[in-house]
Formats: sequence, structure tokens, C-alpha cells
Amino acid sequence: MSTYNFDYLDELEAEAIHILREVAGQFEKPALLFSGGKDSITLVRLAEKAFRPGKFPFPLVHIDTGHNFEETITYRDQMIERIGERLIVGSVQESINQGKVIEQTGKNASRNALQTVTLLDTIAKHQFDACIGGARRDEEKARAKERIFSVRDEFGQWDPKRQRPELWNIYNGKIHKGENVRVFPISNWTELDVWNYIRREKIELPSIYFSHEREVITRNGQLMAASPFLNMDAEDIIFRKQVRFRTVGDMSCTAAVESEATLIDDIISEISESKISERGARLDDKVSEAAMEDRKKGGYF
Repeated sequence: MSTYNFDYLDELEAEAIHILREVAGQFEKPALLFSGGKDSITLVRLAEKAFRPGKFPFPLVHIDTGHNFEETITYRDQMIERIGERLIVGSVQESINQGKVIEQTGKNASRNALQTVTLLDTIAKHQFDACIGGARRDEEKARAKERIFSVRDEFGQWDPKRQRPELWNIYNGKIHKGENVRVFPISNWTELDVWNYIRREKIELPSIYFSHEREVITRNGQLMAASPFLNMDAEDIIFRKQVRFRTVGDMSCTAAVESEATLIDDIISEISESKISERGARLDDKVSEAAMEDRKKGGYF
């Protein structure tokens, strides 16, 4: 009798594929939120395993702040061409132009928080009843509270006190009209799990995840990529540094880390020794102790 040996990555993959198929089975108009970061790229690979040789039963949706890393947008467009799936782009700049949100001012201004309005408008416009995302419980304490199927009310708001039990891998996607569900297939993964999976699957990533020399400034104790999107003044001294990015978001709130890691094995070793989570390089999480939870209650992913 033949035997099958499953390692922990096989188990995590099987769980994620099961969740993606549950979404396809339970919802009429789901979508996969794609940021161009490693977690959403991993979700695309999992979706390929779940649904190929057929087409995905959902489009990819990118909420574009207009302040993205150029490498991320290039990767996104090349990936969409390669996999042949539909991409919907929600523009924060359009939300600003329409007067729906007001651009922040000041030295630490960022468009990251403005994404919520654009996301909710995109959900309403296309009538999505479920949005799949790459959030993980190990990233941040508010995300650790959230269920895999996270119900949002008709205003896109999340109530951490009103969550559904998820016993024996049974997910309840029943919602009322106007509500939607945020779904997190890799919620139980860690940053290290994602990188080990990327290595195993030989998944290509945007180059900013690997060490490269870049012009940076120091702001709030963090290394920020020098760009036109930062409100710089005479105190901001531009210098060159060997860095990489552990997480990818708006350029105005995503910090780099010093690194010589040019290979995935190097990155895995680096993460294994790190005592700081990847969200430690996101300035938007440092606004307050409950910054992420407050944004999620308002409709943020």
C-alpha cells in the first residue's frame, strides 16, 4: 500500500484551497483583492491550484493609491498578462478628484487610509458579496482577532464582538443584502510559512523584496524610500543604502529594512532571526495602539 507524506505546507495549502472553493461555492460575486505584495501573490498561486484549468470564479481587484512602488505595478501588469485573468482597478486619485476623500497634508501625509472609501465604492459598484485577501493573524493583533470568514455590515464595518464560530472548518457565508464577507485563506500562515511556500513553489516576486541599493531618508526612525510622494523638507537628507522591503504598501507609509538578502534562503534566515514583525515597518500602524482595528471597523481590509 502506498503512503502519502504531507508536510505542514501541504496542510496549509490544502486548507487555503478548501477556503477558496468554499468562497466559490457560497457566494455569487466574489473578488480577490490584489496588492502586488507577497501574500496576495501567494493567493493567486493557490487560486491556480484550486481552479485550473478553468478560469478563476472571481476577478482580481487592486485598490490603487497612485503612490505605489513602480516595481509592484510592473509586476501586477505582467502577472495579469501571464495568467489571463480579469483585473479591476479602484483609484484613490479618482476618489480625491470626486471629493469623496480629502488628501492628507503635513510631513507624514499618506494615502493609505484613504483606500477604505475607494474599496467600499468598488465593492458597491461591482456588487461584490465576498472579498478575498491575504491578511494573516501573525501580522497584527487586530488581524489576530478576525475570523477566516469575517462578516461586514452594509456600511463595510467590522464588529469584533459579533463574529461567527468556525468549528470543524465549517464556514458560514450567509449574509443579508448589502453585507459582504472578507475572507482570509492564509489567516493561519506566518510570514515564514509564506516565504517557505514561495521557495517551494518557485514563485517570482517584485524585486523590492530582495536587497538592492536605493535612495532613502530616515523618518521616525525608519528608512523610507525617497520619492515624490514623500513630503520632504531641508531636514530630510537623501542617502543610498542597501535595503529590501518586508511588506509592500503605499510608498508614503512603507519603510525598508537594511538587508544584504538577495536570495530567498537569505530572507528566510533573516526572518527567522528577526524579533520585529513585518508590520513593524508600516508607519500607518503606529498612529495609535488600535490603529489597525480602528481602520478595520471603518471598512479597511
